[in-house]
Amino acid sequence: MKKEAYETLIKIARLGNRAIKKAQAENRKKGLPSVYSKNKKLYYELPDGTITMKNPLK
Repeated sequence: MKKEAYETLIKIARLGNRAIKKAQAENRKKGLPSVYSKNKKLYYELPDGTITMKNPLK
């Protein structure tokens, strides 16, 4: 891989990570869960940091 392409990928990853952290902070501030997927299963991180598989919005 060319150096320029690698550097571009690093920049894109950094931007993505910042966006994710911003969205997580906004969710916590608004009292909303953040939703993640792992191995085709959904996980909810509640504003207090608790992680559950039960949808808290139902």
